[in-house]
Amino acid sequence: MPVKIFFCYAHEDEPLLNKLKTHLKPLQRMGLINVWHDRDISAGLKWEEEIDKHLNEANIILLLVSPDFMESDYCYGKEMQRALERAQRGEARVIPIILRPVYWQGVLGTLQALPTDAKPVMSSSWQYEDEAFYNVTEGIRKVVEAAPKEFSLIATLKKHTHDVTSLAFSPNGQVLASGSRDNSIALWNPKLRELLLSFNGHSGTIWGLAFSPDGNTLVSGSVDKTVKLWETNTGKELATLKGHSRSVFALAFSPDGQTLVSSSEDTTIRLWNLSTRKLQSIHRSHLEEIYSLAFSPDGHMFASGSGDDTIKIWKKKLADVL
Repeated sequence: MPVKIFFCYAHEDEPLLNKLKTHLKPLQRMGLINVWHDRDISAGLKWEEEIDKHLNEANIILLLVSPDFMESDYCYGKEMQRALERAQRGEARVIPIILRPVYWQGVLGTLQALPTDAKPVMSSSWQYEDEAFYNVTEGIRKVVEAAPKEFSLIATLKKHTHDVTSLAFSPNGQVLASGSRDNSIALWNPKLRELLLSFNGHSGTIWGLAFSPDGNTLVSGSVDKTVKLWETNTGKELATLKGHSRSVFALAFSPDGQTLVSSSEDTTIRLWNLSTRKLQSIHRSHLEEIYSLAFSPDGHMFASGSGDDTIKIWKKKLADVL
């Protein structure tokens, strides 16, 4: 996945920005980077919201430093401060690019700047601009190639007032569910990083969450000893399943969506028929609380993991331990 680069610059330096973009073009063609700046905002969009969005998503933020950059209230006071906050939290790499001579060390002196030795692009240190921008491009390439490629932080979601204790993605990845010690459940759009719904129903911490295979139902397990089924689109409570005598820790749907398995601090596993929403069977073998459950893809087996240091595998029908 290409590394996202955000340009923070003063409009007086746009000619130098365009020159740098030209030098970075080979890295784009190689699929190493994507670049963005405010001239990429389409007509009709709210420019400040678009800038904030891309600034918060960027993996690398380039500060194009010049006297005009340092003078700009927006560049210096907003964009740069937000960039430094993200760098401090380890969310992004911030690189000052010194375009023209200006005092910057007192503000950005802890950051490694480009070109080499922070020699301004527009100075007698370089025979011509291309030499300086080549040096900058080489420095950016080294940073990009050294960066982790698998994942990068793109958002921090905030709604719950206490610890987030459980998470689950819907099968199509369009919804993320979160449960908390504040007894609430929140549903999020992970791509837009927006809260869709928030609802309560449990009277204790929510330890387990799982989506049905079709994604239409969310199930939750709680310290209040209950399992609840919710309609994903509305957050409407569909049913409460009672039977466990202590906290419910784990939940799993069979691949056909007809059976729900729950496990508890009470050392039992319970199978529920989702057509009737009735208890189907109870199984005991673990000596301590059961923290995790998983169904096999064909639905013929499920496994349970416990505080007794064992994993047990169960067959369909009689649910005998193998």
